[in-house]
Amino acid sequence: MSTVKPFHLPDLGEGLPDAEIVEWHVKIGDVVRLDAPLVSMETAKAVVDVPSPFSGKVLALAGQPGDVILTGAVLVEIELDPSLPQRADAQDTGHHHGAPAAHAAPASTPEPAPAEDDGDAGTVVGAMESSNAVRSEQAVAIGGVKAMPAVRALAKKLKVDLARVRATGAEGVITLADVKAAAANPSTQSAAPAPSSPVVVSERPAAATPTFMPPPAGDDKDEPIRGVRRNMLRTMSAAHAEVVPTTLMDDADLSAWAAGEDITVRTLRALAVAAKTEPAMNAWLNAKEGTLRRHSAVHIGVAIDSADGLFVASLKHCDSRDGKTLRAELNRLRDGVRERSLPPEDLSGYTLMFSNFGVFAGKYATPVVVPPCVCIVGAGRLYHAVVPVLGGMETHRMMPISLTFDHRAATGGEAARFLKAMIDDLQRAR
Repeated sequence: MSTVKPFHLPDLGEGLPDAEIVEWHVKIGDVVRLDAPLVSMETAKAVVDVPSPFSGKVLALAGQPGDVILTGAVLVEIELDPSLPQRADAQDTGHHHGAPAAHAAPASTPEPAPAEDDGDAGTVVGAMESSNAVRSEQAVAIGGVKAMPAVRALAKKLKVDLARVRATGAEGVITLADVKAAAANPSTQSAAPAPSSPVVVSERPAAATPTFMPPPAGDDKDEPIRGVRRNMLRTMSAAHAEVVPTTLMDDADLSAWAAGEDITVRTLRALAVAAKTEPAMNAWLNAKEGTLRRHSAVHIGVAIDSADGLFVASLKHCDSRDGKTLRAELNRLRDGVRERSLPPEDLSGYTLMFSNFGVFAGKYATPVVVPPCVCIVGAGRLYHAVVPVLGGMETHRMMPISLTFDHRAATGGEAARFLKAMIDDLQRAR
């Protein structure tokens, strides 16, 4: 009597409640081997290849690409093949052929509309636990096409046929750049294969195309919120329900700066100085347990905007890095978001948060504090102000600063001292 094993979707990172199917690498009836690629799943932070935990025949799949599967729900059912390699515990549980099988109902969500890609969008590459070992993302050959899961996900969004993309990666692997180039210039794609059946040509002449075509009625429709934005929805909802936010605003006078100063690096340094001056802002609040953890190191969560949603990358040990290494690390994190290559540890563990929204627009804001952090600092758009100096008037460059803090964890005095320490450091010549 054969043994049928259900495989439940594991937690693909940091307690995320679900993941979206990007692409199945098997179909019902296929024979899959232990640790072979089974399915690509997209979480709020990563596109991850999930390897098969068993060897055998695929009997059932939980859904189609675009469906959202809850963590812990049955993802696939496999009839074990005793002649193939198995995990040591593969025969311990499961049900026998003929017994009722637990099938996961696929989510009834429609296929998402394709999103525009601005070069800084998408999820990030991760790793997952499988068969007692951590498996990092690798290029997978499917139908003769070798590409990583994140590349396949981007091609799906941009409606690019990977079979027609010219690969420039090592050993014929299609890269993110290859997909973006193909989407930007379809003429660079390889010729499409010839049709396997005759093409029927209508003998009726084509009608003249009008110069203006009005949009069809009912073209607007609801689309499911997926991936990074789905996690953003959950995170912001939880923050709104939990945090008691209060915001202080002030300006830093940058007139003492030398030409060519790195504005972002100077701001990060000022944040680190302020965190050391007033540790109450560099803390985590556990409201459920009634505890407050004040951190000795300063890890700044830097908000990075993307077309798919907001990423917060963790810039570690800002209190012990010089300006050059801070800039190099910040560039690495931004490139990692763009190329989807950041490991999960680079997206967690920050002790306070920073948003540089002023690079786009806006002087002041009330940015959202995300628990367990206690504060977030926003830097607004720089502007020039006329200020009195020694009985005269001068024009100085000013940086607007907004500090939002959780009033459950800190007093107004602590927040004001933190903001003053930050402004004092920004107004120094060096």
